[in-house]
Amino acid sequence: MTEWPIGVFTSVDAGLGVKLEVAQELGIPTIQLHAPHRSTRTPESAERFLSKLEELGIQLTCVFGGFEGESYADIPTVSKTVGLVPQETRAARLQEMKEISDFARLLGCDVIGLHLGFVPHDTTAPLYQEILDVTRLLCDHAGVNDQAVHLETGQETADALLQFIGDTKRDNLFINFDPANMILYGTGEPIEALQKVGKYVRSVHCKDAKWSSQPGVTWGQEMPLGQGQVDIAKYLQTLHEIGYHGPLTIEREIPQEPDRQKAEIGHASQLLSEIRAKILG
Repeated sequence: MTEWPIGVFTSVDAGLGVKLEVAQELGIPTIQLHAPHRSTRTPESAERFLSKLEELGIQLTCVFGGFEGESYADIPTVSKTVGLVPQETRAARLQEMKEISDFARLLGCDVIGLHLGFVPHDTTAPLYQEILDVTRLLCDHAGVNDQAVHLETGQETADALLQFIGDTKRDNLFINFDPANMILYGTGEPIEALQKVGKYVRSVHCKDAKWSSQPGVTWGQEMPLGQGQVDIAKYLQTLHEIGYHGPLTIEREIPQEPDRQKAEIGHASQLLSEIRAKILG
């Protein structure tokens, strides 16, 4: 793989990603895939999907887990519904993530990702230990499948994320860094955060956002790439400085406006290509 190939977040029948055809039409060579519905996570589906990727000349770099009942309506709702933190759904969701790991293995993909949810700030809290335990179980299952687990940034500060990864004590646990999420959740300046957690960053999203007037209380606003407050040129420069060479995966979550979504992803691809050329020469 060449350094910094452009990527896009995609879906087949679940999640907010664009269809594979959009990646093909825009000439984007790599994808992250939102895990399809359980009923379509079969060996036959995997075979069909791999054939399609081969036909389109597209490389799969990560399979992302997501769950029924998750809602990103506002920050308190995220806290209650997202990831492996909510106790009432934790066991079932861990089982589903293990199944997603097995499906990713059928696809020959060595990375699975997810939003873990809001990890408690108090490392002495019983819930903190519970989240460590469930994360270890997921990492161990992924390890049997020769996979890494990437936690998407957003809900934690950089320092809290470093503490959590250190406490988990698993050598296949890394970060999918999304700079816009740091702004949307109000958890820290994205460039500063990236510099702190850089050694664990193994995949990234290229997404932009503007700060809320009450960071951490209300949502920031997602923006087209280059129109928010991430500073995309500085973001790529920092990725270069920390030694990140992997895909630059565009994520633009406006599935209700497919034409606009496609146009903005196309613009993002062009912008990233221009910045990449300046940095890498």
